[in-house]
Amino acid sequence: MNRILFFADASNLHTQRWVREIADRGYDCVVLTRRPAEVPGASDVIAVRPGSDGAGWFLALPEVQRLARRLSPQWLHGHYVTSYGLWAAACSLGAQVPRVLTAWGSDILVTPRAPGLRGGAMAALVGWSLRRARLITADSQDMLAEIRRYGVTGRCEEVLWGADTDRFRPGKPAADFEIASLRNWEANYNIDTVLRAFARLRAVRPQANATLHLLGGGPDEAALKALAAELALPAESVRFLGRAGEAALITTLQRSRVSLSVPSSDATSVSLLESMACGLPVVASDLPANRQWIRGDTDLLVPARDASALAAVLLRLHDEPEFARGEGLHNRALAVERASRRVQMDRMAALYESLRPRVAVPAA
Repeated sequence: MNRILFFADASNLHTQRWVREIADRGYDCVVLTRRPAEVPGASDVIAVRPGSDGAGWFLALPEVQRLARRLSPQWLHGHYVTSYGLWAAACSLGAQVPRVLTAWGSDILVTPRAPGLRGGAMAALVGWSLRRARLITADSQDMLAEIRRYGVTGRCEEVLWGADTDRFRPGKPAADFEIASLRNWEANYNIDTVLRAFARLRAVRPQANATLHLLGGGPDEAALKALAAELALPAESVRFLGRAGEAALITTLQRSRVSLSVPSSDATSVSLLESMACGLPVVASDLPANRQWIRGDTDLLVPARDASALAAVLLRLHDEPEFARGEGLHNRALAVERASRRVQMDRMAALYESLRPRVAVPAA
């Protein structure tokens, strides 16, 4: 039996991609979740106390533990330490069934650092969960460094979500200067800064006929549309595309000249890797995770909420097409070499196998 019991948000695309890739490698994947949805490759998706209330994570534990015993998996794998990681950590099926935790970003870099009692309580919960895992994965070195500060004894490995470099590949860009932003429309991702920088670019280079494609969606939609109107940006110049499917995402990247990712806090962003795989120069916020991918001597790393700096880089990418092309070629090569989802998930399968109990061979 090769059953992995995942504790994860079934509605999240990252979960769906991970499970599908692992199922394609011969594993039976079952998902316990509070957000049920179809997960390609999963043999079963089981909803447990659907919703998002904080108490629900703890109230669900008896049912989660009962299901884990009944399903008899060979591995327990929790995705997102502060929620589903708790479920995985609370299930004890013996030393033969290892726990794996995957950190996503804010569960390590933001939530446990919150001020006051809540931050302290979350840090204690994170530490307890992490210390019960035999294997912990994260997609950036700065996140792994933070994880090790909790006194973990399990292995810590960098495993990327990766990009499908066969599907995400360079295409023919549009004639005009088009820009893609793939991050969610919420405070951490600074889409308001993107809009302000874009407005400055259009003001100084009106002949560029620049267009901004905003994908991602989120709770700040109304405020961002109001800001675009306040900045007097023509409606046709800012396309609020929301949560587009993968095919639309690829089409948008392939017609764009540059991709933006300027959050205040982040691990290695899948959207950054997918943009790189499409051969685009990427302007990103100057964070440790982004420094692993974007060369500091190119001026493409900017302070997170600095619209002037972002506008200046966009202006350079417009005015120096050979520079932009060179960065795009570099990014494509780097993505194929280091960020292929196939390579990363092959490595993850090998990590699962490394945890499998060794069967003693009788002496001859």
